[in-house]
Amino acid sequence: MKKITAAIFIAFLIISINAIAQTFFTRNGRITFFSKAPIENIEANNNEVTSILDTQKGEFVFAVLIKSFKFQKALMEEHFNENYMESNTFPKANFKGTITDLSKINFSKEGYYPVTVKGDLTIHGVTKTIEVPGTITVSQGKINAHSEFSVKVKDYNIKIPAIVINNIAETLDITVDCKYEPYKKN
Repeated sequence: MKKITAAIFIAFLIISINAIAQTFFTRNGRITFFSKAPIENIEANNNEVTSILDTQKGEFVFAVLIKSFKFQKALMEEHFNENYMESNTFPKANFKGTITDLSKINFSKEGYYPVTVKGDLTIHGVTKTIEVPGTITVSQGKINAHSEFSVKVKDYNIKIPAIVINNIAETLDITVDCKYEPYKKN
């Protein structure tokens, strides 16, 4: 009986360690958005993106504090947070999705893997299902994820006053870069 109990315990331990080893994490991912408009271009960077990647299920989760976007001009940042994104009311943007072609990736083999990710993007209190291209790079036990896609401001009920309509593009170009490391439970 003791041998069976020990065998079950060891099997459970191996499964638990294996599940943790398949989870990757970052707290300093980067999201950039770019607005090309007739009057001026606007770019903002956020280097405090939290994300988890489950390589077994191909699931991505992202959480982004809106107030962590930094602009070249302080006034742009103030208008972004107060007038457009209403950061006090909608403090975070989130994404939860899955790699649709997970079988193309070998997370234990170094390489560059084109992927498609589909999931729910929530910005400004509005959730939309999106499907975007990206790449996964596996190198030296670490995983990098990269994606470039566009979102329409009106799809997320972000109102742009008529007086500045030529200053802000209707479509924003988004770039996501995350460098993941194996999750280590403390």
